[in-house]
Amino acid sequence: MYSIYEEITEQLETAVKNAISRAISEGELPEAEIPKIMFERPREEAFGDLSTNLAMQMAKQMKMAPRNLAQVIVKHIKTEGTYIDKVEVAGPGFINFYFNNEWLYRTLRLIDEKREHYGEINIGNGEKVMVEFVSANPTGPLHMGNARGGALGDCIASVLEKAGYNVTREYYINDAGNQIEKFGISLEARYLQQFMGEDSVPFPEDGYHGEDIIDHVKDYIKEHGDNLLDKSPEERRKALVEYALPRNLKRIRDGLTRYRINYDVWFSESSLYEGEIEETMNILRERGYVVEKDGAVWLSAEKTGLEKDEVLIRQNGYPTYMASDIAYHRNKFVKRGFDRVINLWGADHHGHVARMKAAMEALGISKDRLQIVLFQLVHLYKDGEIVRMSKRTGRAITLDDLLDEVGVDAARFFFNMKTSGSHLDFDMDLAVEQSNNNPVFYVQYAHARICSILRKLNEENIEMLPADRINLALLTQPEELALIKKLAEYPEEIRMAAQTLEPSRLTHYVIDVASHFHRFYNACRVKGEREDLMQARLFLIHCTRIVIKNVLDLLKIEAPEKM
Repeated sequence: MYSIYEEITEQLETAVKNAISRAISEGELPEAEIPKIMFERPREEAFGDLSTNLAMQMAKQMKMAPRNLAQVIVKHIKTEGTYIDKVEVAGPGFINFYFNNEWLYRTLRLIDEKREHYGEINIGNGEKVMVEFVSANPTGPLHMGNARGGALGDCIASVLEKAGYNVTREYYINDAGNQIEKFGISLEARYLQQFMGEDSVPFPEDGYHGEDIIDHVKDYIKEHGDNLLDKSPEERRKALVEYALPRNLKRIRDGLTRYRINYDVWFSESSLYEGEIEETMNILRERGYVVEKDGAVWLSAEKTGLEKDEVLIRQNGYPTYMASDIAYHRNKFVKRGFDRVINLWGADHHGHVARMKAAMEALGISKDRLQIVLFQLVHLYKDGEIVRMSKRTGRAITLDDLLDEVGVDAARFFFNMKTSGSHLDFDMDLAVEQSNNNPVFYVQYAHARICSILRKLNEENIEMLPADRINLALLTQPEELALIKKLAEYPEEIRMAAQTLEPSRLTHYVIDVASHFHRFYNACRVKGEREDLMQARLFLIHCTRIVIKNVLDLLKIEAPEKM
């Protein structure tokens, strides 16, 4: 749980604060309260490794021009015993810090020491977080939106774990309410059509038209024949739902397991109907957030600030999806004690965000504890054209179809290459291409290439020495230093990905690591150099392999040793 940047920024903060104190004691600066000092990487390497705009922040209270203040601070900075090589003032008053190479060599030793734990940080302090994702209606197969939401949600959960949060992955099974009624009606219609013909039994316009509904009833008939023909519609629908729903849920579970997603909790919506919805509605009523009109119960727009009242309990006494969703979220926060809840929803749910946040406030739960990640649509492309149907089955492409076509590694990598708010064009041809144009192949090849180098040297009885016997100061080539700097960024990438809930940072980061490695390998020989330099470079590629594997493991993507 360590980042070299933390050590460096602590050093810089101490050096700057001490410099200001010295300047004050010598009468060059007036007494002042120092704000939190922020450091960031300059856009251009020529401006140093880290920079701060502190002088511009403090100029007003110090009654000095920012650049003059920066010069006074720099004059009093002591660099002994730090990673600082030099400090300069730039532009209107930026203070730029340039480091010596020792911090880079320290980074490599740290990677070797931490191994699979390198990159772990602790900004979460064990905060209890739930990530709920996919949660597709169990009335049909998983589609491309579910595939994208699954890869995003699972990687967000993994990033948060690496950042020190106590994470629970949850799937909400929508096994109650309107969609299950519609599922039953759809199954019944297809069942009756099998015996009476399609023209004799009208199919409901808003029913589920997928081929899987027909598959279910055909399988039911194979097992049970026409035993439902003489039953009432209610009995028939109930029997068909009880047959088809577990089959769908098993397919969903199996598909997600194949996709390397394993949930801690599968939460059933129907369990909320055993008193929790009623309990939640009573709390809203007691707090004055519901209104009763037209024989129904509504969430008050006047009290919540929403644009209109939202129906919670229909005239027939049945709760709406909104009511069960509010009860579900109360269960997360109040009953199970999650500090924060993160939901991944398709962008078509954007209108529901404000409603759910308002409902949480109505229950006395801060809306800030509920975070919604909305993700955009996916367009599949093959041979340069949009693909919607599987050639093999003639049906809409499902998650399983995609995994059959491109594999799990490519699917998980590609779905995490764009920020969640961006539309994603998924090139199925590129995903299976074995070339450097395919980003997942490019990264995996870098890992396999390092493993191959280490294996071949090992076959020649050349083994890497322990870290304390290797002279890392021999690593001075630009390509070597650039690669080490990139490896040093990994814990900070975890921090940023956890704070922004954007795992796409990590796919881009590991592509950069692979790119820096290939540049290093093309410029610097490992084998054939004198022993001490060869050992230093061996250690560098050993550390590079660790970082690439750590990122791929987080993304749940294979890190092959041979390709």
